[in-house]
Amino acid sequence: MKITQVTPFFDQATNTVSYIISDNKSKNCAIIDSVLDYDPAASQTSTLSADALIKYIKDNQLNLLWILETHVHADHLSAAPYVQKNLGGKIAIGKEITQVQSIFTGLLNLKEDCATDGSQFDLLLTEGDELKLGDACIKVMHTPGHTPACVSYHVDDACFVGDTLFMPDYGTARCDFPGGDANTLYHSIQKILSLPDDTQIFTCHDYKADNRDHYAWQSSVSEQKQFNLHINQSISEAEFTQMRSTKDATLNMPKLIWPAVQINMRAGKLPEVEDNGAYYLKIPMSHSSNKD
Repeated sequence: MKITQVTPFFDQATNTVSYIISDNKSKNCAIIDSVLDYDPAASQTSTLSADALIKYIKDNQLNLLWILETHVHADHLSAAPYVQKNLGGKIAIGKEITQVQSIFTGLLNLKEDCATDGSQFDLLLTEGDELKLGDACIKVMHTPGHTPACVSYHVDDACFVGDTLFMPDYGTARCDFPGGDANTLYHSIQKILSLPDDTQIFTCHDYKADNRDHYAWQSSVSEQKQFNLHINQSISEAEFTQMRSTKDATLNMPKLIWPAVQINMRAGKLPEVEDNGAYYLKIPMSHSSNKD
């Protein structure tokens, strides 16, 4: 008997799906991959998407225990601190967040401005950890490859896979971010696909494949094994790695990667406010000049 309810919230501006998982008996719940709205041109945030999550939890008299991140997102900002301020709960991510922090503090020359020990989060998760949700239990799966810190959350008959897999007609995550690796992603996906065939796969994003006229984010292990255009059961590790590496070489970086990573690796917290009362983010630039 299914003991949890899954409620998705789709943010079309970033193509992100946030989820509320609730235990039907205890009314305890968790949020996976919340979104803080961000207008990069105005450099301004708003809380419309997060407020929808908060309203649902309050309207249904749920008790928020966990605010979960599948990884350090490069395409949207996390609303975890805002949600926590309004509802409580613990903010958690995979323990390999420390690798991501070390990589990006170096790339951004943040020096002492960002701790690299994961201390911004309330809880760092590892393979096999279990998070109680009343009668339900969220099991943590370490599924790196897209980033070193990627985790998936398996509860009841559902698995929330972050960016590891997309809908079968869209394929799999890119692996060209710092710390990413296509071979590692292949093995992480095999771990997910070893779950029972009727396990429901919930993805963090949908970019709507060319031949599909609607957004979608739910499939099954069976559908992924049969139909995923990048990694179905007939594709070898070598074939996948070659395909992924070739495809990644053609992709542009996400437009929000620098603001998103700087904030998300801090558990959604902004940098320290400066003496003029404003917050600032860093953007690295490459510069070349012709010299005589």
